[in-house]
Amino acid sequence: MANLKQNQHTDRQVLEAVKAIKTAILQGQYEAAKDVNRVQLALYFAVGRFLSNNTRQGVWGLGAIDAISQQLRKELPGLRGFSASNLKNMRLFYEEWMNLDAHAITRNINSPIVIGELQNDNNQLITESPIATDENTTSADANVIDLNNSLQIPLTADFPIEDFFKVPFTHHIRILEREKEREARYYYIHRTAEEHLSANELIRLIQEDSFHHQALIPNNFSHTIPNAASARKAVMMFKDNYLLNFINVEEIGERESIDVDERVVEKQIIENIKKFIMTFGNDFAFIGNQYHLEVYGVEQFPDLLFFNRELNALVVIELKTGAFKTSYLGQLMGYLSILDAKVKKPHENPSIGIVLCKDADKDFVEFVIRDYSKPMGVATYTTTKDMPDQYRNALPDIDELKQLL
Repeated sequence: MANLKQNQHTDRQVLEAVKAIKTAILQGQYEAAKDVNRVQLALYFAVGRFLSNNTRQGVWGLGAIDAISQQLRKELPGLRGFSASNLKNMRLFYEEWMNLDAHAITRNINSPIVIGELQNDNNQLITESPIATDENTTSADANVIDLNNSLQIPLTADFPIEDFFKVPFTHHIRILEREKEREARYYYIHRTAEEHLSANELIRLIQEDSFHHQALIPNNFSHTIPNAASARKAVMMFKDNYLLNFINVEEIGERESIDVDERVVEKQIIENIKKFIMTFGNDFAFIGNQYHLEVYGVEQFPDLLFFNRELNALVVIELKTGAFKTSYLGQLMGYLSILDAKVKKPHENPSIGIVLCKDADKDFVEFVIRDYSKPMGVATYTTTKDMPDQYRNALPDIDELKQLL
């Protein structure tokens, strides 16, 4: 009988758990009117801790979460977000973030939704179960989720706290399920908060492994952009490789002049400018192609000119269908000098240049780009032809792409 009791939850435990969670939900609904997402995350974190302490420490038996979910729906008809699977997500949400080392962040959080203090005076995690294990215990605090203290999440100093509370719970779970690296999680939290990504857009970024690509673009931003935070933003803004799956590769390489090939690529980008901007990021605004620049009677025509709202800077992109050459940096340097002198507004940051070519040796680019005084980077692009068969077959047929021309 003793073993049987360990593997089953009691009706009393379920009712006590439901009472505690329901009380937190109802009080949280009042607070949510002030700050919906922040309070919701705080509530879910609290419920997650409550569930974790009781399911992981053997207080409840098997099936308790399913029973709690069913009972909650009975007592709060129309309640959404507290299915058994979502309750398990709340437990995951708590368990993934409670393991971070360092201090708590009460000063940044105004929500009162918690399950007690997460740390004591000695900076140790408190793990006592909020529900008594003895069925005869009648402590007034045994079945209460404490709502009188501020939510505390142990975290490192670089934890993106403001972005964290801007990201919806569903997005948090998608990040936790798909990413185990802490820095990668921070990156996707920041991207979601800054760009208001949908869940599908977030999943696409994770599938493309944007975190590991974004920091790899060969660049000289660290010593050409004086402000360290702005330099980091610039690095995060660009990836080392972009998939331009709308480029019609059959139109490239059939002519003697490489300049003509580059105009073909440019033409297809212009005709698919929305897709191109979505590939680069939502903060890009297209200004023009073959943008006319002139100084001392000499005319220049950079391929693509954008403005990036996050960087508050003009971004010029020079397209190349072949491998990287050092002469491309000199060409880009000239464009940036003219843009900064003749086009940039006084309140804007210095212009940034990107060479977008078919192939580049990253180590070589890093070596030669360091002596240039204007912020520049070199990225590569991939077309449908370069993709593995299993991915290429999932994309539109080449005849469909031709119709875009």
